Amino acid sequence: MPYVELTVTVVAVSILALIADFLAGRRELPAFFVVAYTGAAAGAFLAVRVFAIATYDSWIWPIWAAVGAVAGLILYFLFRKKR
Repeated sequence: MPYVELTVTVVAVSILALIADFLAGRRELPAFFVVAYTGAAAGAFLAVRVFAIATYDSWIWPIWAAVGAVAGLILYFLFRKKR
């Protein structure tokens, strides 16, 4: 399967966004998806282009993407507007 890494990454990031929405107790699911996928794109970009430690056919960049998604969600929790 040529795109199994991409599929696993999309599913993992979606699950992370759903967990973050559940933990927040609010219904901001679209915002959590945007934040998680943006963080995942940044993590993948760092692994592949900036640090050049992975290629798109390895399993290193999905781990970096998941870490980027978690970092983005944590920062979103810390700096979101609270009324």
